[in-house]
Amino acid sequence: MSVDPAFLGRREIATAEEMEQLGLRIGEQLEAGDLLVLTGPLGAGKTTFTRGLAEGLGVRGPVQSPTFVIARTHPSLVGGAPLVHVDAYRLGSAAELDDLDLDLDLERSVVVVEWGRGMAEELADSWWDIEVERPVGSSDDLDPSELDSDAPRIVTIVRESTA
Repeated sequence: MSVDPAFLGRREIATAEEMEQLGLRIGEQLEAGDLLVLTGPLGAGKTTFTRGLAEGLGVRGPVQSPTFVIARTHPSLVGGAPLVHVDAYRLGSAAELDDLDLDLDLERSVVVVEWGRGMAEELADSWWDIEVERPVGSSDDLDPSELDSDAPRIVTIVRESTA
């Protein structure tokens, strides 16, 4: 995996723009075979991060959450690896994720799996585990229109491997 180890660890991200910029800087370093597993609650910024990552990779957009289509492939506009963007939210198991045949794409693509923790780790020997935390109040206080607001997020990036 090609990402600078300086990105490892925990950092506060203040705005959606900063989240996108973090994705962009990481995306500029990714190459075919890289797998990123994104975890976080609704509205945490997983898709915002992926938008920046797509820009850094130089792939065709727009990048939107693939919740209902499960996976979208964004071809490269610059001769690099395509981005396969997966949303595992509606999948019930690693077997359902495996049915998507992403292992075939992984060798040629950069694969991002939102909601993939506990499922996507079987796709590769190593991956980037990225957790995005956002402040949450009680469910009575949570206004769905504010899920994408510029409240600070905590992003933790860890390099994982099966070895």
